[in-house]
Amino acid sequence: MTSQDSYTPHVEVGGPAAMRVLSTLIIRKAAVGPMDNNAYLLSCRVSGAQLLIDAAADAPRLLQLVREGSPTSRLDTIVTTHQHHDHWGALAQVEAATGAVTAAGAEDMDGIPVATAEPLRQGDTIRVGVHDLEVIVLRGHTPGSVALLWRGGAEGDHLFTGDTLFPGGVGATQSDPERFRLLLGDVRERIFDRLGDGTWVYPGHGDDTTLGAERPHLDEWAERGW
Repeated sequence: MTSQDSYTPHVEVGGPAAMRVLSTLIIRKAAVGPMDNNAYLLSCRVSGAQLLIDAAADAPRLLQLVREGSPTSRLDTIVTTHQHHDHWGALAQVEAATGAVTAAGAEDMDGIPVATAEPLRQGDTIRVGVHDLEVIVLRGHTPGSVALLWRGGAEGDHLFTGDTLFPGGVGATQSDPERFRLLLGDVRERIFDRLGDGTWVYPGHGDDTTLGAERPHLDEWAERGW
């Protein structure tokens, strides 16, 4: 992976964005808001198209992030990973300022108080310039949480998971055993069973991880129930 050595996955609210420069795509990561949410800006180096994952909070900071990727403040799409309020707090302002198309999981869109233009379902594709992002629905944290997967070939697979997968476990399921089983099952079948250990995971809060770092602990998570 060309930028792994220079990319630092830890970011702080009020601090600069971390930037991963790949051959045709730039990934910027910024922390915003009182719950230390991660927002990710994907910039196509071929076309100039941009996609923002989770307009979580602090619209001025997110609009600055957009400008860091585009001198014309171009933003084509905003994807909200799920309906929880800390992931869409600045959505209305960022959409109004940029005219970006909004997208979210079809089963979560009614819980987001900004109209969703593109409902997302399992296996759908979102484009950012010349790049295809695969939509992976991961149920349990919410009914329609979505992860986005970019398969970068020699530059590895990059997976943006919202609140469904973190270092050390899956997302919170409010101590509901059935919701936990559903989320862990989706994470196993739709992520770990399909993708290799080198897959880089960009979560909705905190530092990044890889599937290789987490895979040995899947049975432990199942046993503990969270």
